Amino acid sequence: MKGIIKILKRFLPPYRKYVALSFLFNILTALLNVFSLATIIPILQVLFKINDEAFEFIPWDSPGVSFIDMALNNGNWYISHLIETHGSSTTLMFLAITLVVMTLFKTATAYFGSYFTIPIRTGVVKDIRNRINDKILALPLGFFSEERKGDILARVSGDVNEVENSVMSSLDMLFKNPILILIYLITMIVLSWQLTLFVFVVLPVMGYVMGTVGKSLKRSSFEAQNKWGELMSQIEETLSGLRIIKAFNAESKISKRFHTGNDVFRRMSNRIARRQYLAHPMSEFLGTVTIAIVLWFGGSLILSGNGVIDAATFIYYLTIFYSIINPIKEFSRSAYAVQRGLASMERIDKVLNAQNDILEPQHPQKLNFGKHIHYNNVWFKYNKDWVLKGIDLKIEKGRTVALVGQSGSGKSTMTDLLSRFYDIHKGGVFIDNVNIKEVSLHDLRSKMGYVNQEAILFNDTFFNNIAFGVKNASLQQVEEAAKVANAHDFIMETPNGYQTNIGDRGGKLSGGQRQRISIARAILKNPEILILDEATSALDTDSERLVQDALEKLMKNRTTIIIAHRLSTIKNADEIHVLKNGQIVESGNHNSLYELNGYYTKLCNMQGDLN
Repeated sequence: MKGIIKILKRFLPPYRKYVALSFLFNILTALLNVFSLATIIPILQVLFKINDEAFEFIPWDSPGVSFIDMALNNGNWYISHLIETHGSSTTLMFLAITLVVMTLFKTATAYFGSYFTIPIRTGVVKDIRNRINDKILALPLGFFSEERKGDILARVSGDVNEVENSVMSSLDMLFKNPILILIYLITMIVLSWQLTLFVFVVLPVMGYVMGTVGKSLKRSSFEAQNKWGELMSQIEETLSGLRIIKAFNAESKISKRFHTGNDVFRRMSNRIARRQYLAHPMSEFLGTVTIAIVLWFGGSLILSGNGVIDAATFIYYLTIFYSIINPIKEFSRSAYAVQRGLASMERIDKVLNAQNDILEPQHPQKLNFGKHIHYNNVWFKYNKDWVLKGIDLKIEKGRTVALVGQSGSGKSTMTDLLSRFYDIHKGGVFIDNVNIKEVSLHDLRSKMGYVNQEAILFNDTFFNNIAFGVKNASLQQVEEAAKVANAHDFIMETPNGYQTNIGDRGGKLSGGQRQRISIARAILKNPEILILDEATSALDTDSERLVQDALEKLMKNRTTIIIAHRLSTIKNADEIHVLKNGQIVESGNHNSLYELNGYYTKLCNMQGDLN
């Protein structure tokens, strides 16, 4: 029950109006069902001529008579009066019409009770997905280095659907089934408290058995959803690495891995589904056993002739009792769905409750880049080992600075720290003596532009990819940026020009074209600080020439940080800083560093004579 309250408290507040309306119509449904079924008693009395007692009308304001006794007496008086004046056949027709009309109203209220739950269901799902999406955008990059993308996708899809079903089951458990059970139970007590007391002894057995079956469902569902996340991750890896899989003839290996995992998931799903499907036959059997016991006990009361209950009222009692069985069975089935939903909610909460270590300052300072960027004794590590060790580097505004070194030396980490994709552990990064932790993330990142080794493009048009980081960009501005990036000509050769879709990750373009779109995006943003991370390393000679020309135009009058493995691309940099094992071991321009005959010279010689 705590889990249900937790889910509803989190997601229902925006939909209080719909909850109240659904609650109201569920009450009306229960009451109308009780009154419509009550017509069974006079119908049976008329058919079998059971009741020959003479009734006198009792005024509604008569003292000393309970409302229930008064209502039963006056109802019997009215039916007797109808029989006397119109005959038994006409009275029976009136009672049948009354039953039909009340059933019509009952089904209408039942429909509206469900009608107003639909906005709750769709709204809760929308809210959960929005929260997950917003949380994904807010979380630091470090979170996703430990999480599989496929598993996150599984949480957004499968787990959210499970929570949706859980919420709907929770609504039934709290706002529908308890109402029906309560009203039916009160009616049963009014009809015969002795028989109802006997029922109280029998019913808890059913609830205990059903609860025992459902206890293990949450644990099994959690394991199954984790396995589903693994399968989604494998599919995501297959789609991303399809070229390599085919190149290495590894289709059978990948297929076998997926088939094995999918078979494990199937077995888990079988166990969960079998337990879930056990709910209906078990509850039906236990319900039948209970009705049989009640039928025996109630029949014994009638046959004893002590006047506790008559035959017509007993049949009505059985009808009400049978009506209470359905919400009880629904209650048990809802409990299963809630257990599955709670297991999925735990997985979703791993994302929603993840801590964001990159905190916004409470009173951010305004950032005006006028002098320099200063890495002041910076230490940083991802896990246990230090990636950067005491980096001290000052980059003057307008200068082109290159960071070189072997893979893993900390080059990309330095630029990630400048953008606060990660926060440093010791020291600080300053822009004009302002610690970047004291500046809002939006203000800090608005000063920067990126061109990466792998151009990150979106499944959208040329225009929207180039204008990605700029609000209200005009077509003229986008075209000018594309021309500077040497991209305008090939864009205009496409069927719809700037409105042509470039495919998933720019898959319809060559590597050089993708990179030039990425450069055009940076040109349009017009950043004060430009970061080039291996921007030309994956290109052929012709593409590199076009991209390099575009980069030179982009770098004019900007502070540029270049990360490079191909040292030929940074010969003209104002400063070159050589990193090794997380430390700057050499600094200078190309000529001075080469003449040192040190680590930089060794790197140059490994790539050929660049001097």
